[in-house]
Amino acid sequence: MDQTGGVTFEGCAPTNPEAIAKLLRRHAGNAERIVFETGSLSNWLWHQLRALGFSVICLDARHANAALSMRINKSDPNDAKGLAEMARMGWYREAAVKGAEN
Repeated sequence: MDQTGGVTFEGCAPTNPEAIAKLLRRHAGNAERIVFETGSLSNWLWHQLRALGFSVICLDARHANAALSMRINKSDPNDAKGLAEMARMGWYREAAVKGAEN
């Protein structure tokens, strides 16, 4: 998503840091932030993507859900757009991510 809220790239990748990094480098090489919600893999993804050089934001899923549940068409692609919009506008609470050894 660009500064005005326009979608610059929309895609899908396996939940694998290397696959995500490859997709982002190919289609969104100038991305300033990568954003996702807390979940069972978020700690691992956060550390792996940061190690690959990406600026990563992990949002508290409860707070994101409160904002996203107000959207008319609830779907994974619409949720992704909503998360990107929240990050673009600064309307989020970043989750504390534990150390990689935890």
